[in-house]
Amino acid sequence: MSRFRRRSARPVPNDTTTGTPGPGATPVTIGLSTYAFFWRRSERVSRPLDLLAVIERTAAAGAGVLQICDLPGLERLSATELAALRAASEQAGVALEVGFRGVRSASLERFLDIAVALRARLVRTMLGAGADRPTVQEAVRELRAVAPRYADAGVRIGLETYEVFATSDLLRVVTGVGDPGIGVCLDPANTVARLEQPHATIDQVAEHVVNLHVKDFTFTRSPGLVGFALTGCELGTGLLDLGYLYDRVRPSERGISEIVEHWLPWQGDEVTTVETEERWTERSLAVMRGLAG
Repeated sequence: MSRFRRRSARPVPNDTTTGTPGPGATPVTIGLSTYAFFWRRSERVSRPLDLLAVIERTAAAGAGVLQICDLPGLERLSATELAALRAASEQAGVALEVGFRGVRSASLERFLDIAVALRARLVRTMLGAGADRPTVQEAVRELRAVAPRYADAGVRIGLETYEVFATSDLLRVVTGVGDPGIGVCLDPANTVARLEQPHATIDQVAEHVVNLHVKDFTFTRSPGLVGFALTGCELGTGLLDLGYLYDRVRPSERGISEIVEHWLPWQGDEVTTVETEERWTERSLAVMRGLAG
C-alpha cells in the first residue's frame, strides 16, 4: 500500500511550466517548505497532514513551489511512490524541490535520482549530517564528484547557511567547487546562533545564492530574566531585514525560489498552534508577493 493517500488537487492560477503567474497569483518562485507545515504534519495534532495533503494546501495557498525538506524516509520511497508525488504536484500546479542533509557523494547521488523522478530542479542540503562534519576540502571533493551528473540533469545544489559551519567556510566550499550549479541556500536567521550578523551573512553569499529560505525571528527574555530565547515570529514583525535581503539577492530577477519556513513554538494547544501556523503562512506569502511587485 502506498504511504501517501491520494487526494483531489485544487488548481492554482500559476503556470509552472512557463513560469508565468496568472492574474493575482503568487509568482512561481515563491513557495512553501514542509517546515511551514511543521506542526500540522506532527504527531502533536489529531490528524497529521500527509505529503499529498501538503501539496494540496500549497496549491490552495497559491504558492508555486513546495520544498520537501528533511523528510524522514524520502530516500526510501519507491519509484511508484515518487511517480505518485510527481503526478499530484503536476496536477496541483506545484513545482517540487527536495532537501536533505550532508554532502557525501552517495547521498547526493540518491537525492539526484529523487529530484529527477520528481522533476525537481533544486536539491537543498547542508554541509553536515549529524556527527558527520566534513572539512572544507572533503566537502569540495564530494561535491566535485557529483557536479557533472547534476549539471547533466539540470539540477542545482543549494548549500544552506546555518550555525554549525561558518558562512565563510561554506563560501569556501562553493567557490572551491567552482560549478555554477552549486551555490548557497541562504537563511540569515540560522547563522544568528553563530553570532553572525544577518547583514554580514547576506553580503558574503548574495551573488552565490540559488535558493532562499524566508523566516523571521526575534529574541525574547527567558523566564526569570535568565538569558534569551531565539524563536520565530510572523514575517515582518521581527529582526529580519527583509528589504535588505531582497535588495541584495534579487530573487525574482534571478529566478531564485523563495521558500517560506517558520520557527513557531507550540502555542499551548492544537487549535491555537494550527491556526497560528496557517496565519503565519498566509502573512508570509502576502508580504513576499508585495516585494515581488
